[in-house]
Amino acid sequence: MTDATTRAAIETVIRLESARLIAGLARYTGDIGLAEDLAQDAVVAALEQWPDEGVPRNAGAWLMTVAKRRAVDTFRRNREQAKRYAQIGRALEAEGASVTPDFDRAFSDPIDDDLLRLIFTACHPVLSVQARVALTLRMLGGLTTAEIARAYLVTEPTIAQRIVRAKKTLAAAHVPFEVPASDERPARLASVLEVIYLIFNEGYSATVGDDWMRPALCLEAVRLGRVLAQLAPDEPEVHGLVALLEIQASRLAARTGPSGDPVLLLDQDRARWDRLLIRRGQEALEKAVALGGERGAYALQAAIAVCHARAFRPEDTDWMAIVGLYGLLAEVMPSPVVELNRAVAVSMAYGPQAGLDLVDQLAGEPALANYHLLPSVRGDLLTKLGRGEEARTEFKRAAALTRNERERRLSAGRASSVGAEDAPA
Repeated sequence: MTDATTRAAIETVIRLESARLIAGLARYTGDIGLAEDLAQDAVVAALEQWPDEGVPRNAGAWLMTVAKRRAVDTFRRNREQAKRYAQIGRALEAEGASVTPDFDRAFSDPIDDDLLRLIFTACHPVLSVQARVALTLRMLGGLTTAEIARAYLVTEPTIAQRIVRAKKTLAAAHVPFEVPASDERPARLASVLEVIYLIFNEGYSATVGDDWMRPALCLEAVRLGRVLAQLAPDEPEVHGLVALLEIQASRLAARTGPSGDPVLLLDQDRARWDRLLIRRGQEALEKAVALGGERGAYALQAAIAVCHARAFRPEDTDWMAIVGLYGLLAEVMPSPVVELNRAVAVSMAYGPQAGLDLVDQLAGEPALANYHLLPSVRGDLLTKLGRGEEARTEFKRAAALTRNERERRLSAGRASSVGAEDAPA
């Protein structure tokens, strides 16, 4: 292999092992920030040695052993950490820290448990949502600060500060590196699921910028969801979230045209939907239901997504079922946005006037005051009712409210193309 190919292969291995490595080190040291520093030291050592020596048979064990040795060196220099040094030193001796260590033994720790601890720690409610997202993408996603900054269209120093502050906040709050007790787990798990959900949504429909989607974030969220499902196989809402993300991700290739402009759901080429992801999503939903989670917020949204996935043509969509599912979702997760989506489903099942009546009831909702999809939906319904001038006004308002350039152009184009209001009969 060429040097470039070798380096690319090494970087791929490192990226795959990164989260497991940090998780294992965090358990040993009790400090996420130190764990990341030690992991980076091990990565530097790998990049220096592996091109000449080759990638070890158990690359993860090699990285862990090197990082643990660096931890010993670090604690040796810090007398206040003498107790931890002794503990880690004894652990290394037990593993056999010779010149040619037994890598299989060195990496035989319960890493899955460590990953679960890392997920719960990175998504701890003591952190702001922005900090949770940044720390999760850095620690578990393996994304660089630059990659996270590009994804969210903020500066690298901003992301770096969020991550540093998050680590300091966790340390100051003495957040333990552990899976929460059973009575605390539901609230903490909700935070974890929310972070993964937010990461996906930002990739699926970017808040700002020139691109309508950022697929890399969607794929990262799907990967994190799959990891969590393996670590918490008995949690129904975890499978519900995975089901939702898998099915939504199946549409990524069809959601934009050749020029990158948005393609709305009913206009998409459904032959481009990824049937493998749909099947995986359906299987995940079946697991959620089998665990008694059919009324979970994510499971209900996944069930709605399944209704769309089963329709090979837009006109085959079971809108009556979708209306019912949105009704259940509104009970479980009351929200003006859910009601807006239900209004769209009602318009498809019972006609645009029925949908418009519901949308107009939401006009005074403070949460929707600057939500660009409210005038966008209203404009669409007014267009179907032949009220062109009113529709044009709504589309212009939608264009003014959105911060995404692609979506702004979509709404502006709909404002320009809508027909004049029909004359009274």
